[in-house]
Amino acid sequence: MQPSALPDLAHTPGLAHTRARPVHWLATAAAMAGVIALAGLLQPRAATATGPGGAAPAPAPAPAPDARAVTYPLDCAGAPTAVARTATGDLDGDGRPETVAAAHCQAGSGTPPHGLYVLTRGRGDTAPRIVATLVEPAQGLTATGLALRDGTITATLLGYSAPDIPRCCPDRKETANWRWAGGTFLRTTTGTEGQ
Repeated sequence: MQPSALPDLAHTPGLAHTRARPVHWLATAAAMAGVIALAGLLQPRAATATGPGGAAPAPAPAPAPDARAVTYPLDCAGAPTAVARTATGDLDGDGRPETVAAAHCQAGSGTPPHGLYVLTRGRGDTAPRIVATLVEPAQGLTATGLALRDGTITATLLGYSAPDIPRCCPDRKETANWRWAGGTFLRTTTGTEGQ
């Protein structure tokens, strides 16, 4: 084996700083502590999820108006009101859901007529309010089915062909649809049964 041609650098007089002494270790430890502390202060911002293309995530959808938080224009002569059925969805395309509610007076017997109402709420967390009446209680109809799909409200309405028909036993049935168009709800009837 041949000796190395390189000199022993640790013992070369001009390179005395290459010897490890306690002061060198102390200086190295202090420098490392400073780097770690500085790295802790210079943290990147918290990551947020983004949608496709770097877009911010969509906000959570607004809740539909609560049909039980509304005072309905029903003349119940002191009796309480009840909400029989509800359906929710976006009727006007603004991205906020509306609620359609069939409400009536709580009667002791018979079939109380329903009012069919469209509820909305303003921007922010405002209280729900009635913005349209689709069926007036004075029409004497009862909603047995209620749905809201693709911007169309569908209700099955039961009624009476004459005033002497007992209020327990409606003899007419129709399916009605409403769609928001031109600033109003347009009604179409898809079928009527009975006299």
